[in-house]
Amino acid sequence: IMKMKFLLASVILAAFTITNADAQTVKRAKNQHQRIRQGVKSGELTRAEAANVRNDQREIRQDVKEAKADGVVTTEEKKEIKQEQRQASRKIYRKKHNARSRD
Repeated sequence: IMKMKFLLASVILAAFTITNADAQTVKRAKNQHQRIRQGVKSGELTRAEAANVRNDQREIRQDVKEAKADGVVTTEEKKEIKQEQRQASRKIYRKKHNARSRD
């Protein structure tokens, strides 16, 4: 009975951890998309810069899709996706704060 409770608790914890990681990935992607949209609207991003960072977002979504394809997102895959998102975030910041303007 104790083994069964422990097993059940482990499964629930693992499911929550995976769901939480997915939620963080989705939230970060939404935030980055919003930052891109705001940059275009304010003129901080040129059309080419916006296309470039949107392409990065598309590649990240493709990587997430590929990671989920086999039904299991490994720790290594999560690390890679998180790293790609951090790099994309920094790139958005750099593009928004460079001297180029849409005007």
